[in-house]
Amino acid sequence: MTQRVPYWRLAALRLYLPVSISIRRLLPLKTQFQTAGLLIGAILCLILITVFLASQDPAGLAKEDKTARKSVSPAKQEQKASSSGDVTLAHELDQIIEKSNLQARWGVFVMSQKDGRVLYSRDADRSFTPASNMKLYTTAVALDLLGGDYRWRTSVYAEKPSDVNGVIDGDLILYGRGAPDLLSHAKGESPSLEKLADQLYQSGIRHVRGGIVGDNSYFRGALFGLGWQWNDLQWYFGAEPSALSIDENSIEVTMSPATKKGESANVVVTPNQNFVRLTNNASTGEQNAITTIGIIRGLSDNDVRVWGDFPVGGHAFSAFLSVHDPALWAATLLKQTLTARGITVDGKARSRDFRTAEAEQFDPLKATELAYQDSQSLGEIVRRTNKESNNLFAELILRTVGKERGTSVPDPDPRKNAMRGDDEAGAAVIRWWLESKGITTKSVAIHDGSGLSRLDLVTPEATGRLLLAMTNSKAAALFHDSLPIAGHDGTLGSRLKKMTGRIFAKTGTLTYTHSLSGYATSQDSQILVFSIVSNDAISDRGAAAIVDDLATAIAEFGPGQGAN
Repeated sequence: MTQRVPYWRLAALRLYLPVSISIRRLLPLKTQFQTAGLLIGAILCLILITVFLASQDPAGLAKEDKTARKSVSPAKQEQKASSSGDVTLAHELDQIIEKSNLQARWGVFVMSQKDGRVLYSRDADRSFTPASNMKLYTTAVALDLLGGDYRWRTSVYAEKPSDVNGVIDGDLILYGRGAPDLLSHAKGESPSLEKLADQLYQSGIRHVRGGIVGDNSYFRGALFGLGWQWNDLQWYFGAEPSALSIDENSIEVTMSPATKKGESANVVVTPNQNFVRLTNNASTGEQNAITTIGIIRGLSDNDVRVWGDFPVGGHAFSAFLSVHDPALWAATLLKQTLTARGITVDGKARSRDFRTAEAEQFDPLKATELAYQDSQSLGEIVRRTNKESNNLFAELILRTVGKERGTSVPDPDPRKNAMRGDDEAGAAVIRWWLESKGITTKSVAIHDGSGLSRLDLVTPEATGRLLLAMTNSKAAALFHDSLPIAGHDGTLGSRLKKMTGRIFAKTGTLTYTHSLSGYATSQDSQILVFSIVSNDAISDRGAAAIVDDLATAIAEFGPGQGAN
């Protein structure tokens, strides 16, 4: 590469020529000789100085060019930019990642809760798929905006009250508003269909001449999150987020071998109310045969088929499947519950959603509420959401945020607001909340509330700063305590056992994706906020171990590492 010397140095090289000519013309011969000697010496000095500068500058230019061509890792750049980052901790975290030899993208962000000091940042401003770390965004915003005491109400309506004989002349409408914890059978403080049936019976109702309508029209929007994979939808973690959800919109299918070879394997669906149609093609094979059981549910129905071979003496196991059209299932279960309680129902169970023709849409304000059940508090629901990493709960929370606060964050195109789904509105509220806390959303894309979507994108820094912002929320304690405790409970129950009581963090796992974000107590009792994300990791087991090693190193940060 040709080096260009600056113009002022070229001028210095040419300086002696016009000066020597001018002197020769004006001075006497003897004086010219004396002056020429001085001039030659001066010229030689200039030449030496110029050569020295030229010899130094090309090297400098070459060095700059080499630096420009050789990229510096973002981790190194960010560490240098953060003068407050602890060198020892940064070195240790770098070594854990670099010595792993795992082909993956890593994003890590660590900061002090006390003073906001950034201790370490590696690609923390880059976008990563968060997996279930997305739940941190959903639950934090919900707690901060709605409060931990928020509750959902599930009601039973009729067009008019029952007559003196306890007869409802028409349908009963089971109307959901997004309660995540509605159950078919009574259990603890959770709302249930049995409790609703008891209220109806105690109010004197004995006969319903119409049917049972499961109404989930309270929420608008798509059945599933944008970016959910089709082969996730049949499993419990891909359950439909319906405004009228029941028993977490899932069933248990238990499979076990028969006692003799050649007999059909045993397949049991729980709960079994004939809502799911089962086809059992599984058989019992040789005792030493390999288990080759397959199971599938149709994407738009509740037909479940089981096939394959189950060896004699093999161990039973269960699979949890999602249910299509949870509102219809809830209506079916309520009809059965009413019948068992002594209330006869003439009509059938059916469902209704927001896509119903306007003339057939239900307006609760024009109906009579006969019974209702309130859910557990949002604080308790968030606790279960984060501890268990419950996707359905997170999706219902997202839609609730959109329903309750979406009008305050309208779409820039007014024409879209009337048709905008509550999930989209919820995502808009989360973005607004982040920006209101000074957290940039330029590299954040929110497409669901649970993190099941492969289209979700966040940055480790945004996650870390969200965690920091929540320490100043009125719901700070509720949020902190909702996170799994290392080696103790939730999805961290079997991980990081040596860090029990020192790490509270949300896990995240998808194929090739692992994340862990939360709070760690250092050796000198500092509270550190951290976010660790790994994408494109082919070796899932290796990635999870590295995530735990990084979290342990963060918690071990302390005086021995030069902490302030």
